[in-house]
Amino acid sequence: MNSDVNIAAADQAESRVQARSRLHLYLIPVMTFVALATLLGWSLTHNSRNIPSALIGKPVPQFSLPPVQGSALGLSNANLDGEVSLVNVFASWCVACREEHPLFMQLKADGAVPVHGLNYKDQPDNAAWWLNTLGDPYTRTGADRDGRVALDWGVYGVPETFVITKDGGIAHKHIGPLTPKDIEETILPLIRRLRQQ
Repeated sequence: MNSDVNIAAADQAESRVQARSRLHLYLIPVMTFVALATLLGWSLTHNSRNIPSALIGKPVPQFSLPPVQGSALGLSNANLDGEVSLVNVFASWCVACREEHPLFMQLKADGAVPVHGLNYKDQPDNAAWWLNTLGDPYTRTGADRDGRVALDWGVYGVPETFVITKDGGIAHKHIGPLTPKDIEETILPLIRRLRQQ
């Protein structure tokens, strides 16, 4: 009789363990789904362009880059003193850079602000072809072949654009391609304010 009770108790215990195992098998995918849905929801509402830069309000990093093939003027931190300007990090292989490029051509045509280019991890022939084909909006263009200068600037990827103060400080960082709205509502008003300081 005791052995029957022990067997019944063991069977019940084993049934409970199997039930818990089945429950865990169902809970793991459900919990994984909830975690992924939460992450997706956050990423859809989070604007990656608002990633803060530790360099805002600080001087541009010290650097000196040779010119892009076919250009006469390279770019260094010394070139960014004396006037409010933009530094645009671009590459010929960057699709988003192509999207924003006409805006820089328009800024140059309007004489709105000097724009300097920091060519990121590009082949010399490709960078030269890109600027010769699409137009060169840059006052100076430095070739950052290994990406070390961009790394010092805290660049996450291309394109990125920085607003530089008269005294060579970083006032603003825009991640991703600029749009006409970005230019009109953020970049140009900031440039006007910085010029009055």
